[in-house]
Amino acid sequence: MSPEADGGAELRARAALTRVLEPGDELGGRWLRQWGAVRLIRLLTGAEPGAGPGVPAGAGAERLAGYRRRAAAADPERDLALIAEAGGRFVVPGSAEWPSQLDDLGDARPVGLWLRGSPSLRIWALRSIALVGARACTPYGAHMAQTLAAGLAERGWVVVSGAAYGIDGAAHRGALASGGATAAVLACGTDVPYPRGHAGLIGRIAQQGLLIGELPPGSHPTPSRFVLRNRVIAGLTRGTVVVEAAYRSGSLVTARRAQELGRFVMGVPGPATSGLSAGVHELLRGEAVLVTDAAEVVELVGGMGELAPARRGPVLARDLLDPAAARVLEALPAGRPATVPELALAAGAGTDEVIGRLYELHSLGFVERQGEGWQLTPRRDGAGGQTESHPARRSLTRGVPVKE
Repeated sequence: MSPEADGGAELRARAALTRVLEPGDELGGRWLRQWGAVRLIRLLTGAEPGAGPGVPAGAGAERLAGYRRRAAAADPERDLALIAEAGGRFVVPGSAEWPSQLDDLGDARPVGLWLRGSPSLRIWALRSIALVGARACTPYGAHMAQTLAAGLAERGWVVVSGAAYGIDGAAHRGALASGGATAAVLACGTDVPYPRGHAGLIGRIAQQGLLIGELPPGSHPTPSRFVLRNRVIAGLTRGTVVVEAAYRSGSLVTARRAQELGRFVMGVPGPATSGLSAGVHELLRGEAVLVTDAAEVVELVGGMGELAPARRGPVLARDLLDPAAARVLEALPAGRPATVPELALAAGAGTDEVIGRLYELHSLGFVERQGEGWQLTPRRDGAGGQTESHPARRSLTRGVPVKE
């Protein structure tokens, strides 16, 4: 049954439970699976007679008592009205906008998600990549995050991060600057701009993208909520790219959770001497895949046929020579002429063939004749070979200039 089929009772019950259960609470998740949201909130508030959810004796009983106090104070109608006033909504499992990949989290699945922004979360999550990393990032890390985000956005991918300082902020800005799509998963209410220094950025994301949170309006972050937020980033997206991370970085938690969920995990290499790349390098020694630009990310996580361009150095004019002509060219010594017999011996070819190849090379501007010998054509910079501007070189490459 859809959440709307019961007059909104499921929606209201789950909204109330976001005030009761902390994100990632697997005990609460088991109760939710066992009893259902509507009955669970009734049992916790005493609205339905019965013993309520069973818990172990001792600390478990105290925990249940804490849940009951929270349930008694919950006001889902007020929270739903507040999110509506902020231009947002609350989506739950079974609704049309719910991204089903979050169900992979099992009992740690969010009770529901509070959203701000007009795009459909389910549709956006289908082509989404997480970019995460250090808060105190280096200029190199910020540059890579922004460049990767812009490249992904230009290829039609949604960039997901956590709106924190450092790599997160650079990733969001890169996507926004390219006119692309970005979503921020927050460890607080979606109406709470945190960190304060990113209030403007978070406002832009709400207008151009999506703000996503497990906590109801007005909720503030805690250290544990930041860590638990990372499982949503990992589960929501097709893959996670760690741009910069020290050994104890929270972004490594996201990467490891993504691995557990069967998602792609990627890392951007940095200097071997940088402590902020040490965590990434540790990932790369394991299951993570090294990436350096958006094309490589898309090749890994995208559909068939979305391949990164082949990587190679610049094409040199000599690369396009016939192998026999190339051997003769390589046989020519630098700085002095050589006779045909010398070249034939060095190239392992007959003299007649060497003469023919020398005249080919002469026509292309690689060599010139000096009396009885042949030598490399001096370049204007004094080195052997031919300058790029030589018309014969252009003919060899069919009009495409190449670099020596």
